[in-house]
Amino acid sequence: MAVIAGAWAPNVIWHLRAGPRRFNELRLDIPPISAKVLSQRLRELEGRGVIRRTIQPTTPPSVEYSLTPLGTELLPALDAIVEVGHKLKARNRMDDHPQG
Repeated sequence: MAVIAGAWAPNVIWHLRAGPRRFNELRLDIPPISAKVLSQRLRELEGRGVIRRTIQPTTPPSVEYSLTPLGTELLPALDAIVEVGHKLKARNRMDDHPQG
């Protein structure tokens, strides 16, 4: 739980599920996150072995982030959390607008 517990960590993992992303792509994927916080989360997740940081041999060099096999193993848990969130939203809508 500590791996996905911090603010924004689940969002970063979620947005890397489709494949490698560069820093600025992740910033666009998660608009409310600041560059400083995104940088911190990426370092933390890399340190925990959840994501991989790869320097691309381009000019200028660019960096891509991707999920490690361990990070990929977290996706079913995040999918389950999202599914429960959808169910809770639907239940709340029904509570706000009861039929009868």
